[in-house]
Amino acid sequence: MLTTYRRVLSLPGALAFSVSGLIARLPISMVSLGIVLLVSTRTGSYSLAGSVSAAYILANAAMAVVQGRLTDRFGQGRVLPAGAIVSAVALGLLMWSVETDRGAASAVVFAFLTGAAMPVVGSAVRARWTHLVPDKSQLQTAFAYEAVMDEVVFMLGPTLVTLLATAVHPLAGLGTAVVTGLAGTLALAAQKGTEPPRHEPHPDRAERPRLPWPALLPMVVASAAVGSLFGSVEVATVAFAEALDAKATSGVLLATWAFGSLVSGIATGAITWRVDNATRFRWGLLALASSVVPLPFLDGLVPMGAVLFVAGFAISPTLIALMALTEEVVPTARLTEGMSIIHTGMAAGIAPGAALAGQVVDRVGASASYWVPVASGFVGVGAAFIAAAAAHRRAAARGRAGAASSPTESSS
Repeated sequence: MLTTYRRVLSLPGALAFSVSGLIARLPISMVSLGIVLLVSTRTGSYSLAGSVSAAYILANAAMAVVQGRLTDRFGQGRVLPAGAIVSAVALGLLMWSVETDRGAASAVVFAFLTGAAMPVVGSAVRARWTHLVPDKSQLQTAFAYEAVMDEVVFMLGPTLVTLLATAVHPLAGLGTAVVTGLAGTLALAAQKGTEPPRHEPHPDRAERPRLPWPALLPMVVASAAVGSLFGSVEVATVAFAEALDAKATSGVLLATWAFGSLVSGIATGAITWRVDNATRFRWGLLALASSVVPLPFLDGLVPMGAVLFVAGFAISPTLIALMALTEEVVPTARLTEGMSIIHTGMAAGIAPGAALAGQVVDRVGASASYWVPVASGFVGVGAAFIAAAAAHRRAAARGRAGAASSPTESSS
């Protein structure tokens, strides 16, 4: 297993840009929670804190695709630093507006600007791997490594921002997010040797590579369903722990879930897969949906932790297959944009899933709210099977086109 990862990370520049990307991604898991902690502490209003955080999340989801398109067009070296600087300045102004009580409107505006300008580091790093790694089996390992880094980000970031905001200063968590995001992104953008080439627009728009929407759209729907599953499990687990008078353990339960995903992600990267990405994606999502079915029936912290740990094992393999499938079906000239669309779909699903689970908690109870991730999971399964079928049809069409061109090439 170590040899497999060492082979990928020893490629020229690979370790450097991956570490930079890890640091640059920390704000993704810190800013939303940091906003809630800061605003609720300074104003005493969780409603306002939720509104400001929502403005950040929605802007980030809405503008990620645009940023991905700009990155493909103008290059990471230009787009990433600009986004990081604007986002850092806007976040600084957000902190200033809350500390000086400039009103809810200014906080919402600055939060929106922060999210809109936040660079698409995850997509950019994966685009570098695609550019750097010619061997598809090694690319699977690279995507697995990045999935593990994502889990590290989402295990480390919330803990760090909470500790800093509560034990040091309410501004300390977001201040750290500013520093890590800016430093990591600038370091990533400065590494020209592994940067994918810019793709000039075609003079004739008809010749511009088109996004394969018959395959991509169900992938986006599946991604949104996975986001809904993530958001609803988080809310349901907090409510479940609180119902047992152990709210503080909710973080441990969710960390156990993430740890299961981290372990499976490491293992996935060490395997040489003979099954294609589309098949792995649909069966991985089926495993993820099936693994959360027991959650509504549990009544103790220990069995809940055990089931969440096992369910976590389905997360990374599914997301790794999704990213690999995206790389496979999206034209190279629009790869960052395509990956950003997938990430946007997932982000767009988190808030509705969390909100729906919250409604079920208030009306029926904590255990019943786990039916929301179950339903979300199986909606995703349906979309994943449609996406896999479309990807297989696309691959078959390419094969027929290649076979048809072979006789002409031979005769010439």
